[in-house]
Order: sequence, then structure tokens, then C-alpha cells
Amino acid sequence: MAQANSKPLKDDAILSSLHPDCPDWTQLGPNIRESAIRAAAEANKIAAQQRQDSWAGGFNRRTFLKGGLGVGVAALGSQLVTSRVAYADPGTPTNGTLVVLFLRGGMDGLSLLVPPETDQLVQNRPGIAVQGSSLIGMTRGFRLHPAMAPLQSLITAGKVAAVPAVSTPDLSRSHFQAQDCLERGSTNTLTSGWLDRVLEVSGPGTTFRSVAVGGLLPRSLMGTSQSMSMGKLSDLNLNGQDDAAQSEKTTTALHSLYTGVEHPISIQAVLAIEALHTVTSITGDVAAQPTVTYPDGNLGDALSSLATMIKARVGVKVACIDVGGWDTHTGMGDVDSGDMKNHLGDLAIALAAFTKDLAGDLDSTTIVTMSEFGRRVEQNASGGTDHGHGGAVLVIGGGVSGGVHGRWDGLDGSMLEQGDVPGWNDYRDVLTEVVTTRLGISTGQMASVFPDWHPTSLGVMA
Repeated sequence: MAQANSKPLKDDAILSSLHPDCPDWTQLGPNIRESAIRAAAEANKIAAQQRQDSWAGGFNRRTFLKGGLGVGVAALGSQLVTSRVAYADPGTPTNGTLVVLFLRGGMDGLSLLVPPETDQLVQNRPGIAVQGSSLIGMTRGFRLHPAMAPLQSLITAGKVAAVPAVSTPDLSRSHFQAQDCLERGSTNTLTSGWLDRVLEVSGPGTTFRSVAVGGLLPRSLMGTSQSMSMGKLSDLNLNGQDDAAQSEKTTTALHSLYTGVEHPISIQAVLAIEALHTVTSITGDVAAQPTVTYPDGNLGDALSSLATMIKARVGVKVACIDVGGWDTHTGMGDVDSGDMKNHLGDLAIALAAFTKDLAGDLDSTTIVTMSEFGRRVEQNASGGTDHGHGGAVLVIGGGVSGGVHGRWDGLDGSMLEQGDVPGWNDYRDVLTEVVTTRLGISTGQMASVFPDWHPTSLGVMA
């Protein structure tokens, strides 16, 4: 049998000499992986029924060789985890894009959105209270941490709204339990994620209608939507293949191999190939490329990729990005330094780049930042704060009514709940208002997203 590094022969010469028991398949492509894929595709054409039987009965010696060592979908880009049915072509009109940034770890809402009760805040947080003249004025006496200054132009334009004291119904200080409750959108036995149910009622879309960018698929998208999880857009390619002509031959072979096979992996393979074709067209779209410099790091990479997809009109309805590092038990710092200043600054710089890059597309894009819970009002002995309850949510972009919205009853000790800011504003009220406005879903349809919940408008959307 030929060596893997042998000079590839012409395809027709190889195919005419293929033997079903020992084909010289290693010479079909530039490397073992792609040669195997192409051999598998040719075997598929010759023995379609035998190939079908092999899925049910497992690979024997003959089908093992014909199947090209069973590589198949393993050759797809490692960043591409899963895809969904392509219901429509890129460019299909949508109501816009909802971007959910999950700040994992329990972001301190009292540092992000500083309440008007300055004296009570300093009394509870003598070493870490965010205060001073550099805070950014909002409405109702609330102010934002000065690290959010990169968003000043959006604030001035009325495109930044904030809601204090937002929480799930359960007072849980467990990261896992609080995140699970919030992302399922329910305290009952529902197993799907709230965004998965949003997609069910929002109607069909493209392959890229729902994506998790820069990480694994979040709990909120799990269910029947078959959303796509990906890293950077530039990483979506065939493993080990940089030559466009060779890549095209391999994807054609993959498509032939998996088309018509009644097996879940075949569906995912074909859909992944379709996504790969879309990405190829995106990278060639000059108008969709970044117009700003994004900050280095995972968040900047994820937002840059997402902006490119939105501008390329590939039909993104829902996008999720995870941002870690918000569990600030120690070293929170104050207005001038510390972990909160650094984290908020990184977030603001990345969001400023994203919103500027979107330009006119920002009018049809709404960003929500959320976290599983807030922090306790009182600082701990390590210069930080422990797990609390009510936190703060930001809503940024198109359709937003700027300013601070929702119920706020102050920091008086009699108003607190076991030392925490209570959940005066339910997260489902915030999300219902954003989703119905941005994605064009009716309040009645939202009943299947958040069962047994009757939403109250907080005024965050215009």
C-alpha cells in the first residue's frame, strides 16, 4: 500500500484501480485524513445500500476500508461542535439579533450600578465602596462605575438601560443552582433552556440563527433548537487543510458520504458542511470585516466574529457569549483599582468596539448582560464580597430606553433580605420585554418560554 506522503495520483487513475478489499486509498488526497474521506465518498457511490447497512450493523473489514477509517465528521473544524437545519438562505430578513452576555461568577451589581444611598453603601463597604465624582451619571440618582466610560457615547444617546435588584425567584447562593434556574428560565421540571424555547416560537431561520460564540453551548440554548457552538470565525475550517481547492474536494466528498444516511451524525455532518460554506462566503465579504480594533482576548475575539456574522446578514437571531471571572471574594478594589475596575473596563472596551463595528446594524441588535446573582451588601474580611441575591442587568443597543428602570427600595437594613439586595425585579420581566421587542415575539407566545409567569413591563425597551 502506498505511503501517506506519496505524490497524489490523478483521481480517475486511482478510482479505476480501487479494489473493494484493499483500495490504494492513501493516494486520493494530500494526506491520510482527506484521502480517507474521498475514498469513503467513492465507496458510498458504489455501494450505497451496503453503506446504509454498515450504520446499523457496525463496521466490518470491508466497510472499514471503504469507510476511509471512519474519519468522516472528525475531519471537520474542531471549533464547530454542532449545527442545525438550514431553513432559509443567508440574507433572509429577521427582526434583528439578541445578544446575551452571561457574566459568570456573580457580578457585583452595586459596583456596576452604584445606588444613590452613598452613605449606607460606604458604611457597609468601607474599603471597597465605589464613590467619587468620576462616576457616570444615569437617572434616578444611580451612577455607573467610571470603568464603563467607553460606553459614554451610547449612554448619552440613550442606548444604555440598567435594572437594579434583578434576580431569580429562589434565594440560592450556589453558582450551579442559580445559573441552572436562570438559564432554564423556570423553577419547575422544564429541561430545555429559555432561549431554546424562544427559538421554538420565533419560527424558522438560517443555519446560523442561534450561536454560542467563543465557548461551549450554554444551558439556555440546550433543547431542540440544535444551536451551533463555535470559537473564532476564522477557526471554522477543515482540520489541517489550508488549500482552498483541496478543501472543496474534501467537503464535496463529505457531503456525498453523509447525504441520505438515516443517522444523527450524518445530519450533523451535512449541516456542518453547509455552515462551513457560509463561513467561506462571509470571509470573502469585505463589507462584513471588522472596521475597528478589538481588544485582545476571548471576549474581543467572540464579539468580532459575531459582528462579522451580523453584518454579513447570515440570519443570527440569538447569540450567547460567556464572560467568566466575576466571583470576586477577594481584591474587588474600589473606584480606582482592583478586580471589578479591571473586569468592567475590559467588558466596556469590548462592547464599545462591538457596537461601533456594527454601525447601523446596532439599531437591530440588542445586548443583555446578566449574571446568576449579585453580591452581598457588606464587604468581607478579604476585601471582597460573598454570594448575594439581587444583581444588576444592562440592556444596550437598538430599541433601548436609556436610564435606570425597575423597582428600587434602597439599602436600609430593614429592606435587605438576609443581608442581600432583594430580587425586587424578576429577570423574566426584563427578558420578556427585550425578547418581544427585539425578536417580534408576542407576549402570548412568551407563555411557553416562561410558563406560569405573567410579565410586568419595566420600561427598558422603547
